Amino acid sequence: MPAPTHLNWEAETLWQRLEPLLPGLTVEVLAEAGSTNAMLLERARRGDALPALLVAERQTAGRGRQGRTWHSSPAASLTFSLSLPLARGDWSGLSLAVGLSLAESLDPAQAEQSPRIGLKWPNDLLLDSAAGAGRKLCGILIESMPVGSRRLAVIGIGLNVAPIEPGPGDPAVDPSRPPAEGGGAAFSQGYACLRELHPGITAPEALARVAEPLVRMVLGFEQAGFAAYRTRYEARDVFLGHEVVTTLADGTHGIAEGVADDGALRVRAGDRLVSLIGGEVSVRRTAPEAPPC
Repeated sequence: MPAPTHLNWEAETLWQRLEPLLPGLTVEVLAEAGSTNAMLLERARRGDALPALLVAERQTAGRGRQGRTWHSSPAASLTFSLSLPLARGDWSGLSLAVGLSLAESLDPAQAEQSPRIGLKWPNDLLLDSAAGAGRKLCGILIESMPVGSRRLAVIGIGLNVAPIEPGPGDPAVDPSRPPAEGGGAAFSQGYACLRELHPGITAPEALARVAEPLVRMVLGFEQAGFAAYRTRYEARDVFLGHEVVTTLADGTHGIAEGVADDGALRVRAGDRLVSLIGGEVSVRRTAPEAPPC
């Protein structure tokens, strides 16, 4: 039996808002778990494929894309997974739609102002990315398995909420640099947290902001696919119009020309237009050249 949780998640209120959208939904909060994605997939293998929202205050074996680890700590992180069966056969662009929902919930568009949360194809949210130096705020991992005539989508979210508190003898955390192993998300873009946007916000408050829009976005994606959201995505696309390099074997690099209706990233490499699908391909912006002296 896990230890009692220490934060007030108002799970009953959250369930009342979400269950009409996802009949049969359960909302559960654990003080600690290995991986919320893995737990929901295992439950589905045992026959429990009903919609579920599973939150872990501390996740000890969280996973990111390409097998990367995602570390979390109580109060400083929001780690949860949403699982639901989807009838749509083509899931192309689902991670982009999920990222868009989170970005718009946490950083609503404002007239004549650039958004502070940008989207890094295919599954990251970056803070203050307009100048090319965005720091990672959130990561997304989507996994699936067959459930009858449909597939179960398990959408894992890892969101940095508060600055990482150093332990005794640890150096202070510099938000512009990646955190040490074991505290927060491990990544190369640097560390950002939601309190830079919303001072004092808690993990339960962040969940309350993002959960219902996320469910509605996924249900909308099931009906219309990513094409319905492409224009909104491109308004936050941190690659659009910039030179990028890829991990393709041929070293493809060029200018990113946005995303297609299926969520593929389009890169103009010389006289070729290359379309990249998520999978195991990674992309990064090249460092801007230093101005002349």
